[in-house]
Amino acid sequence: MPITAQAFWVLSPGRGAICRQELPPRSPDQLLVRTLYSGISRGTESLVFRGGVPLDLADSMACPMQEGGFPGPVKYGYALVGQVEAGPEALIGRRVFALHPHQDLCLIDEATCRLIPDGVPARRAVLAANMETALNILWDGGAGPGQRIAIVGAGLVGCLVARLAARLPGVELTLVDIDPTRADLARHLGAGFVLAGECGALARSCDLVIHCSASGEGLSTAIALAGTEATLVEASWYGDRPVTIALGGHFHPSRLRIISSQVGMVANNQRPRWNFARRLDKALQLLDDPALDRLLETEIPFADLPAAMAALADGRGMPPGCPVVCYPPVDLQEAACIP
Repeated sequence: MPITAQAFWVLSPGRGAICRQELPPRSPDQLLVRTLYSGISRGTESLVFRGGVPLDLADSMACPMQEGGFPGPVKYGYALVGQVEAGPEALIGRRVFALHPHQDLCLIDEATCRLIPDGVPARRAVLAANMETALNILWDGGAGPGQRIAIVGAGLVGCLVARLAARLPGVELTLVDIDPTRADLARHLGAGFVLAGECGALARSCDLVIHCSASGEGLSTAIALAGTEATLVEASWYGDRPVTIALGGHFHPSRLRIISSQVGMVANNQRPRWNFARRLDKALQLLDDPALDRLLETEIPFADLPAAMAALADGRGMPPGCPVVCYPPVDLQEAACIP
């Protein structure tokens, strides 16, 4: 008997809907997964919802299990946590993470699912893709013990980078943001906090600066913080928005280095030994940290996702952090009978 799933689609720029679709028969190498939670990547998914993905970057912006294409209709997302309902007996009832769009019932290749460690709650596991990004950023920047590190932009990715960097011995770590209410969160994550307009004491003194604010003003602040021959990692994604920054002043005399970090490739200094599966498994292990629950303050019922995405894309009424989409619970004993 065919199985009907419900999935969130961007039908056209600025317009989304929950759509029904019939799943094909399950192949032997696929798992049937009932979704528990999915996470929204604020920057990337807002860009997709607005229709802001540059057409020449459509291939590199595609997520692994995307359907359709930009600017729409497209089914997009990459932070799904669910429970296995059909597949190998040893996996029935196990919790898995997959880079899959928002959908209540999914057929996913077993090889692309990653088991969630026992110590990581299902809700927190939606951060896995963003944690993977944060790990890659620190690798790209060559972060190490004892460094003075500044992170400009205390959004989700910036906060995850900060939490990882705080574990480095002897690090001097500061989160920089325009919002003073982020100070308490910074301390909770093990970092100091400075307002963007008041970081003169850090000027030209940092060994590593990581920019996550997705604004030209933030990038200019990051440049001002970098010390002589320091590295600045540009971790923001701007899509089709132009960015203007000033490269005068101390940029050239200080021989600064700006590098990009993008999760689509494993950082060059790790690539000979790490593949995507190993990196994602490590990201899931790093989520065994209750402090990260502060980044999951917004919960959205799946049925409300179209309106929530519109609000997020417009910057209306959505507190910082990772919005978590929750799905109605299901009786596993009943669901396990699905062939």
